[in-house]
Amino acid sequence: MGFRSRAKSDRRHRHSDLDSDIKVRSEDDLYTILDESKVPLVLFLDTIQDPHNFGACLRTADAAGVDAVVIPKDRSVPLTDTVKTVACGAAESVPIIQVTNLARTLREVKGTGIWLVGTADEAEDRLYTVDLKVPIGIVMGAEGKGLRRLTRDHCDRLVRIPMTGKVGCLNVSVATGVVLFEAVRQRQSNK
Repeated sequence: MGFRSRAKSDRRHRHSDLDSDIKVRSEDDLYTILDESKVPLVLFLDTIQDPHNFGACLRTADAAGVDAVVIPKDRSVPLTDTVKTVACGAAESVPIIQVTNLARTLREVKGTGIWLVGTADEAEDRLYTVDLKVPIGIVMGAEGKGLRRLTRDHCDRLVRIPMTGKVGCLNVSVATGVVLFEAVRQRQSNK
């Protein structure tokens, strides 16, 4: 095998085993995960509908070292083969926590000392002005609709991603990547 062949094969994406039984965990598991993490970084996805977006969010969460991804039981895309394929193995590696009531879970997580930062296009505060080095939950809203009112109400702070182009907003999976990797950047510069 020549250099070109070897280099090309090393860049292949690892795909999920579609036949594997990925366990979606319960809310109780979330608190165990939070207890075991030194500085938790949790991703909350509020009613994501598109399996490609959910898979991409899982993949980014894995790359950013997120401790868990929390999704509501209702009004969210389930863990389908499409989600698994797009996640490229992240569905197996990142704990996925499914909760009955996202607003209640957010309220209870805040009680453990986690600070919740939600995203909203109309927020006054810019992402880059917020301290993401603390124990934090990043809260991302659904495609088109954004965060639901109760979800938004439980956030400690709402931030926006500064946009300088002509488009008004980013796809939820792209926005998730921007926010998570700002947290990674801040945490790495802290070391």
